[in-house]
Amino acid sequence: MSPTAAAARTHVPWSVVIPFALSGVLHLVRPRTFTGIIPAPLRPWDRPLVLASGVAELVCAIGLVVPGTRRAAGVASAGLLLAVWPANAQMSLSLGRRAQRRRDARSVAAFAVSVLRLPVQLPLVRSALRAR
Repeated sequence: MSPTAAAARTHVPWSVVIPFALSGVLHLVRPRTFTGIIPAPLRPWDRPLVLASGVAELVCAIGLVVPGTRRAAGVASAGLLLAVWPANAQMSLSLGRRAQRRRDARSVAAFAVSVLRLPVQLPLVRSALRAR
């Protein structure tokens, strides 16, 4: 196979790698940023879950960049995106309640962004699954 053909078959999902790398570091450096979005039934384990998800995001990001692990990391990344979806939904609910209480532009904007973010995870899952 020519180098051009091999490059055409290669797919590094940078739309997943970059957010996972940034978010993974943030999970480890500032875990309190994320503990509030852990769904209520899992709150007794909020800090360990935040740290574990940060490590998982970093491992997936690295795996997506390394050719020999890219395909497996793509499947793992898709699974991780689906696994954290409930936390992102919880964040939207919490931000919606806050926006309703405060009724200020900043709170409403944060809620709107969080709601718009939820469906974006589906194309990210698809991109992760296309990793090769």
